[in-house]
Amino acid sequence: MIKFITDLQLFGAGETVLGTEGEINVNKGTVKEYEEGAGLSPEMRTYYSDYLIDHAEPALVHDRFAQKHTIPAGNGKSVQFRKYDPLPKITDPIAEGVTPSGQTINMGTVNATVAQYGGYVELTDLLIMTAIDNNLCMATKLLGSQAGRTLDTISREVLVGGTNVQYGEGKVSSRSQIVGGSANAEENCYLTVDAIRRAVRFLKNQNAEKIDGAYVAIIHPDCAYDLMSDPNWKYPHQYADPTAIFEGEIGKIEGVRFIESTEAKVFHASDLAADARTLEVAAAAQESATVSFKTGAGVAADELVGREVLIGGKKYYVSANTASSITLCEDSTKVTPASVTCKAGDIIYPGEAGAEGVDVYATLIFGENAYGTTSLENGGLEHIVKQLGSAGSSDPLNQRATVGWKATKVTVRLCEAFMIRIETAASAL
Repeated sequence: MIKFITDLQLFGAGETVLGTEGEINVNKGTVKEYEEGAGLSPEMRTYYSDYLIDHAEPALVHDRFAQKHTIPAGNGKSVQFRKYDPLPKITDPIAEGVTPSGQTINMGTVNATVAQYGGYVELTDLLIMTAIDNNLCMATKLLGSQAGRTLDTISREVLVGGTNVQYGEGKVSSRSQIVGGSANAEENCYLTVDAIRRAVRFLKNQNAEKIDGAYVAIIHPDCAYDLMSDPNWKYPHQYADPTAIFEGEIGKIEGVRFIESTEAKVFHASDLAADARTLEVAAAAQESATVSFKTGAGVAADELVGREVLIGGKKYYVSANTASSITLCEDSTKVTPASVTCKAGDIIYPGEAGAEGVDVYATLIFGENAYGTTSLENGGLEHIVKQLGSAGSSDPLNQRATVGWKATKVTVRLCEAFMIRIETAASAL
């Protein structure tokens, strides 16, 4: 029998390896005879739980600057976030020898209901016995990444649903008007320093508090490319102590520190047909709610219902469609029939993003206490291992083990005034 094992990577969930004396079970850093249903020790459960969190946390870009609260135990599904109203100015002088009236702090609360998310992978007995790598460690690493990206997306979708939005530098007034890739450079709505300056002005006027002396932005690499060429751009080593640099921080301009993430929100409009991104108008229409398009694009009946489309730069909503025509409404309620005038050859573009279907990027800029979320510790994220044989009669030959994660999560916007979303196109198309 092997007497000592020092490699933590071998500490699996009852992982079976081959030794000179037959099968042995690795558990708790020692070797013992194989025991049916033997599980992870408390120490190793803690190790793998921490390992899962360590691989989840780097992906949680959108959670990083939130007001965090732990999951309440035994108090139902609600978690409570707090926000405080600023104290009013005191403009009256204090009378000599007279103690002024005291003030009270007004604290508001925001209650949110948590929900559960999770995923798992299945490991077979043959894989556990024959694979060289420790599959529990690898599965935990992959699941940690999945958990982090999943929970980050949940938070991101809440944040980009905020009410304060700025379209580039203000040249356009809606997402569907954002232009990118035009030969006329003046038409393009790319992220600029002036757009950042306008957003900062908004936050300052709302008295949004800064985070470590600056506002924070979450930016997509495609938008960062457009912004970093400005001569006033500063890299982290030019303004911050190396120990104070946020993970993923790429630079600072106009009092905003930028965190780069490929998980930053991109509004993408999917193709209108199986083999074509756009459709072509087949015959002229005059103030009509129905527009015909050239067939052969692989559009099934009612496939486009609920989609948004752009014709002549105007947005419409599809209430019905055949393989050769679409019926349009003026708004998403699908109550008011549209009045469309177009000619043969006009292009029908997908309308959920920018002009002509171009992708639109959201750059979030916010101050302190703009939003809140639940933390990963204390029940927020759980690592779950089910060993070979743990399924009982549903796994009669002890062929399957599983490893997974489960998280309890909610994210809420606490103060809309402390955050703003800049929507632009990007030159890196």
